[in-house]
Amino acid sequence: MSKIIVVKIGTSSLTRPETGHLALSTIASLAETLCKLRQNDYKVILVSSGAVGVGCARLGLNERPKAIGVKQAVAAVGQGRLMRIYDDFFTSLQQPIAQVLLTRTDLVQRSRYLNIYNTFQELLKLGVIPVVNENDTVAVEELKFGDNDTLSALVASLVRADWLFLLTDVDRLYSADPRLVPDAQPIALVSNIEELTRLQVETGSSGSQWGTGGMTTKISAARIATAAGVRTVITEGKQPSNIEKILQGESIGTQFEPQPEPTSARKGWIAYGLVSEGKLYLDAGAVIAISSGGKSLLAAGITAVEGEFEQNEAVQLCNQDGKEIARGLVNYNSSELKKICGRRSSEIPEILGYEGVETVVHRDNLVLI
Repeated sequence: MSKIIVVKIGTSSLTRPETGHLALSTIASLAETLCKLRQNDYKVILVSSGAVGVGCARLGLNERPKAIGVKQAVAAVGQGRLMRIYDDFFTSLQQPIAQVLLTRTDLVQRSRYLNIYNTFQELLKLGVIPVVNENDTVAVEELKFGDNDTLSALVASLVRADWLFLLTDVDRLYSADPRLVPDAQPIALVSNIEELTRLQVETGSSGSQWGTGGMTTKISAARIATAAGVRTVITEGKQPSNIEKILQGESIGTQFEPQPEPTSARKGWIAYGLVSEGKLYLDAGAVIAISSGGKSLLAAGITAVEGEFEQNEAVQLCNQDGKEIARGLVNYNSSELKKICGRRSSEIPEILGYEGVETVVHRDNLVLI
């Protein structure tokens, strides 16, 4: 069976930092590499940043706009130009591509989520390389992916990819930013993302002048992808040919091993595809029952309810310190839960005036984070 590879390339790799103009030699090398992968029977999806950066260069702007309305307008200018350049390079190599623009809403609604999955499957069957980007022109701040690292991880999880390559402006993950700390230690393999806390890895918080990502978003993306069973690699974007070498077994970049027991596609959708609408704070007994016992959440274990949400929307399940331990779909809305939290299931009919369900979040709709 053909393996599926998702490749994400960031603005910092696609553009020249001093001007924001496209680095055409990098794009040419990327197109050539992805076409070779296709010839070797890999199915390939490209997640590409750059629309806003290209739009800025096209309009002569000296910095990335911060106002969302301006950013959306600039993205509209840049997206068409970016796709034209990709199409020129891939066409010269006789490789068909397709533009796929996504918003977070596309993943929040289950029917649209499944439609996207089907679209990707058909494109890959046809031998097409989908070129994916966030639809910045219409996305609203509350429902944005925020960065294409997260988008690429969600796409990799959606299609159950074998590999996710995050191409960036450093060659691998380091214990600190190597551009600022000369003796920063390289990290070749991460078996468990929690190791990074133990190693006190400094990830920074932002990307380049023209991009939105940074090492923090890449580690978050690796967490999402590896939970779905996707091996994830951080490597240098200026050398796309490294992808082939890594697939052949060379130790380049930083690899994140996939979890041995990946979450199902549906639970991955609950955990990372949906936007949380509120929080439920749990007592110690409920935390243990959920984390270790694989139990459903009952009203008796809830100590507080935060936010406004409706039945079947996603909420965070937190311990008393506010740390998220799980996420799930609730069987009651927020106003109902505020009335029944801390109460026994047998008391619910009398409190609400109707026969409700026993569980607040059923274990089938609950995912540990």
